[in-house]
Amino acid sequence: MQETNVLIIGAGPSGSIVASYLNQQGFNVTSVEKMKFPRFVIGESLLPTYMDLLDEANLLDAVKAANFQEKFEAKFINGDKTCDFNFEEQYTPGWTWTWQVPREDFYKILAKTVASRGVDVQFETTVEAVNFIDDHVVTSVTSASGSAQIKSRFIIDSSGYGRVLPRLLDLDAPSDFPSRSAFFTHFCDTQRPNNIDGNRIQVVVLKQDVWVWIIPFSNGNTSFGVVGDLSFLDETKTNEENLRNLIESNEFLKERIGTVEFTFDPKMISGYSTSVKRFFGDKFVLTGNSTEFLDPVFSSGVTLALESGLLAAKLVARQLNGARVDWDQKLVAYIKRGVDTFRLYVSGWYHGKLQTIFFADEIHPEIKKEFVQF
Repeated sequence: MQETNVLIIGAGPSGSIVASYLNQQGFNVTSVEKMKFPRFVIGESLLPTYMDLLDEANLLDAVKAANFQEKFEAKFINGDKTCDFNFEEQYTPGWTWTWQVPREDFYKILAKTVASRGVDVQFETTVEAVNFIDDHVVTSVTSASGSAQIKSRFIIDSSGYGRVLPRLLDLDAPSDFPSRSAFFTHFCDTQRPNNIDGNRIQVVVLKQDVWVWIIPFSNGNTSFGVVGDLSFLDETKTNEENLRNLIESNEFLKERIGTVEFTFDPKMISGYSTSVKRFFGDKFVLTGNSTEFLDPVFSSGVTLALESGLLAAKLVARQLNGARVDWDQKLVAYIKRGVDTFRLYVSGWYHGKLQTIFFADEIHPEIKKEFVQF
């Protein structure tokens, strides 16, 4: 039986930041990842708060070396009205830029970096069962090599949409958000504008509860997707036909995207909002999308994944070093404040209140700064 101090489920951004921090603290860390990297994941626009988190986990330089598309601002579009958010115009001091990243490349860089520092990263390894026994945890896994067991002092679930421990421990809870869908692809951006609009994320409102993202990458491709109540899509059409028809229905999209080539057949994710009954238990904790996922509109998913991952890693280190940890106050209350803040913004967006503010004839500079902070 393999033994380790901490077993991490998932080698995505949350799992990698957890692994990097605990490795730096001198713990023996093992990470098991169901998929083989690189693996495709949607949601490529980061927020400036990322930068401090990556820096503290000693992962920032590795990401910088990848030369991803730098992101200094975001643009929201509704018909002939626009609203620009420049990260330099923020409410409190902080990073004024971040990146737009193909997530498969981003994930691979993070996982490769932590593995190079001594973390045992096991790809194509599936968690089948978890048993809590006295002062340790025994996790049963399967891989191409067969079945195995890993003994650890603590287990951290950073499996994201896989939601391994919520599934195995019956922790899943329904989200109070309406069921929405995301329909997306990448395209070869041969018509990219030769100005700032060719580099920054653009969010286009099609109607109050349906919006589009356009996220350019430094590799010449661009991510494109539509989110919301997509019941208007024609079930008799192919995925590509539906997305082409949507582009043709909007003058801005028709001019910006036109008939460019999609790099893969458009994909659909539906009912993505999730929640859990609790965030932690005896010798385990959940991080990132294993806890709760709201909506992609303000890039909250990866932000909360890194924030919760780094915080959980610090608390796990303290507990394993013999300190008493108040998980409710130090983790749950803190993360719920962040989730509730994003929940307020997401709800306000779909109800139209936030769009009224964004596309007002004149938005107060101080209000705008507070939005930029997130």
